[in-house]
Amino acid sequence: MALARSSPDAGSLCDVAGLKLGHFTHPSAPTGCSVVLCEAGATAGVDVRGAAPGTRDTELLRPENTVQQVHALVLTGGSAFGLAAADGVMRWLAERGHGFAVGQARVPIVPAAVLFDLWLHGADTAPDAAAGRAACDEASATERSRGRIGAGAGATVGKLLGVEHAMPGGLGMASVRIGGVTLAAMVAVNAVGDVVDPQGGEVIAGPRGADGRPRSTVQALLAGEVPGGALPGSATTIGIIATDARLTKAQATKLAQIAHDGYARAIQPVHTVMDGDVVFALATGAAGVDGDMTLLGAVAAEVVARAVVDAVT
Repeated sequence: MALARSSPDAGSLCDVAGLKLGHFTHPSAPTGCSVVLCEAGATAGVDVRGAAPGTRDTELLRPENTVQQVHALVLTGGSAFGLAAADGVMRWLAERGHGFAVGQARVPIVPAAVLFDLWLHGADTAPDAAAGRAACDEASATERSRGRIGAGAGATVGKLLGVEHAMPGGLGMASVRIGGVTLAAMVAVNAVGDVVDPQGGEVIAGPRGADGRPRSTVQALLAGEVPGGALPGSATTIGIIATDARLTKAQATKLAQIAHDGYARAIQPVHTVMDGDVVFALATGAAGVDGDMTLLGAVAAEVVARAVVDAVT
């Protein structure tokens, strides 16, 4: 049976207790940012697979490093210019007394990842600190919007045969309740490859053919077509997998690694030299139980794949 096409009923990242989600979508340009707030702190990990990533503060998430929790995560458009959105999120959190205590100071920990949408607008409209603050102001624990919003506002897919054939990407979410805990994902899909049905392999969104319908990039390349000039760093899928179970930093890192398999199930090709694919993992511990990594790991890729499909449907 093919994977059911996702809808708002597929779930939200906010189904994980302890998280708030807010978006800023530029009023006149196809770009924006999405902010996940965890003001009380959440354990985090990250795994970067794409060859052209744009990130901030990912090294501090390594299990052996000092900082144990983050206070927000930012997914943003605007390529490297968009990392400025995290500055606004830091200021917003600091003004409210949140952050890692260093003597008398508190330093909010706000890792971020960017995707490339500058071919649709310009550096002057890339998300900035004000955009990050605006997303924080809009954040709530009930946010369920998806599609062409926030970090997904300028996302496209199916670009490897030429950007003129691309179809819209977007921001997608999915969640499941399993083993007494919640596992949820949010993904901004801006892949150079296609989004496919993880079960049947049908291309859901990819390069448009002469009839306007999506077709398979991989099959076109195997048939002798040549790539259409997509530039290194001109794509990227960035996302978050989150749970209300308790995890260590090492476990969160492993969950992020496993979650990348969801990209591989639903995006073809994936992790290319054009993409900067990133998955963050968050564990709020709000469920009050230790996470069963065998169980969470077994379903993580499925939840991420559902979120990828949700982003384009």
